[in-house]
Amino acid sequence: MDDSGCVQESESLDPNLVGKLPEVINIAEDGDLILDVTFENSKDTLRSARAAQSRLVSRESQPALKKRSRVGFRVSLKVLKSQSKYFEKLLTDSRFKEAKDISSAFATLKLRNIKPETADVKELPWIEIHDDDQATHYAHREGALADLLRILHGKEVATKQVTMSFVTTLAVLADRFDCTAPVSKYLAAGLKFKWPATSRKPARDEISVMSRNNEDILRQKILVSWLLNQPTRLQAATKEIIMNGSCRWSAFAEDDGTSDATWWYLQDGLEQELQFRRQCILNTIASVQRHFLKLYTSRMRQCQLGYDSSAACDSYQLGEMFKFLANKNLLFLVDFSPGSLDSIEDTSLLQIDTILATLRQCPSYQIDKNHTNCGLRTRILPILDFIQGLLSANSIPITRSTWKNNRQAVAWLPPDSNGDREGKTPADARPFSFTRYLAGDQRLRFEHAMGADKFAKDVFTATSWDWTAEDQAQDSLPSTTPRWSLR
Repeated sequence: MDDSGCVQESESLDPNLVGKLPEVINIAEDGDLILDVTFENSKDTLRSARAAQSRLVSRESQPALKKRSRVGFRVSLKVLKSQSKYFEKLLTDSRFKEAKDISSAFATLKLRNIKPETADVKELPWIEIHDDDQATHYAHREGALADLLRILHGKEVATKQVTMSFVTTLAVLADRFDCTAPVSKYLAAGLKFKWPATSRKPARDEISVMSRNNEDILRQKILVSWLLNQPTRLQAATKEIIMNGSCRWSAFAEDDGTSDATWWYLQDGLEQELQFRRQCILNTIASVQRHFLKLYTSRMRQCQLGYDSSAACDSYQLGEMFKFLANKNLLFLVDFSPGSLDSIEDTSLLQIDTILATLRQCPSYQIDKNHTNCGLRTRILPILDFIQGLLSANSIPITRSTWKNNRQAVAWLPPDSNGDREGKTPADARPFSFTRYLAGDQRLRFEHAMGADKFAKDVFTATSWDWTAEDQAQDSLPSTTPRWSLR
């Protein structure tokens, strides 16, 4: 049993919940409605909140943690109806009990010749709302909801220490009550909040893997920028998670129950799309080394110098290539035994930039002084430059406007697909051929090249890659390579 997660009796129940009216926060002094909100927190959320409070230097401003609390908010019905479609329907549609209760309470006040704006809180209509921590895992949602209501009423937030968790909770509540537009405007112009940095350059000889805490913050950034219409931040955050990976996307991941917050499975198809885009890029990069391993293990001579030692040169290059890739953990030995699968490392958090930088370290191996430029390095560097240029295309991250309005045109994940490339029919085949024409095109050497967006998508979503194809003009067979176009 874990005693640290138990909630003490003094924290578990709020005296306001036992037959008494709760504390009422005046969002609007002349408000004509009371939102009676009950907040419930789980043991895990309380445990995390206590741990976070223990790390703070000053705890004076931190409210007491409670398993269940009840707070009333005096608000303006007119403001809620104009700012939130959720409240507009709930509080005005006579099919809902809440709307009938409001009409009945106002009618009673009118008979007593009392204006709702000047009435006592006991005489106003009370609308019950229940809120749990399942979506946010944030223990202080009372303050977040109060600040949300202040924003809707055109006031400043009262929270002094604005954190990423607070902003995320604010966004989730705004989405729930369908009032993201005013919150988005306030976040961009009124809220002085510095978005936390989650990307950093690793120190020398340090394994560059994103920590669980950094990924948690990064996913919150994606969710907030999606819900509150922050397109620039959404592009930056989605590209960052594509390039860095996620522990949730691991083939060896186990569900430990701690990743059930709403940002750990992004909505509106974002989770599947981001994972698929990363898989496509990794498959493309991995196809480069597979292609050359296949070439050097075939009977086709790769050394073109015509010496008697050319066969030995190919064998030497194959061995050095295999040793380099294995030592850099880019290739793993797997045989027919099930136990050999244990030798495969989890690469779900392997950074794409790290892979490309590692492949660039491939030395220029020579079997003797006569065999120059016979190895992998000379042939692979133009390919890596080509892929690096495509990674700067705007089609790599997700753009909010196009994803909302024209998802089918920009999605990499095919409709009715789980992201698997297996079972493709010949009609679905989209091979790509890397030619001397593409290798020499200087436009691909620059980031954000004109016309590169669709081309990058075509390359990364191809079903096969030929990295040593001849120039298209000299091929005897028609090419299926996507043509480089500026239109």
